[in-house]
Amino acid sequence: MKHIEEITPEELENKQKRNDDFIAIDVREDEEVVEGMVPDAKHIRLGDIPQAIDGLSKNQEYVMICRSGRRSMNAAEFMQEKGFTNVKNMKGGMLEWSGELVF
Repeated sequence: MKHIEEITPEELENKQKRNDDFIAIDVREDEEVVEGMVPDAKHIRLGDIPQAIDGLSKNQEYVMICRSGRRSMNAAEFMQEKGFTNVKNMKGGMLEWSGELVF
């Protein structure tokens, strides 16, 4: 299994500003995302990832997000095992995010 690349919250913000073609997926629970999400992130709870990936393109770039970076790393590893080749993890999760939030 290939190593999952980690990007910093600042790198994610820069990707958004450049309008890079990627999808951010927040894998936190419902009660966590009400405290704010990264703008334009898609919310798919970690437990729902196995069912949700059938609707995701394997050609797309994904950046996985959670509170601290651990659950999102698990999600990224799972997606990689299922054939997704361009999955990254946001290092430090929302604890490190200092950018804009959407509610």
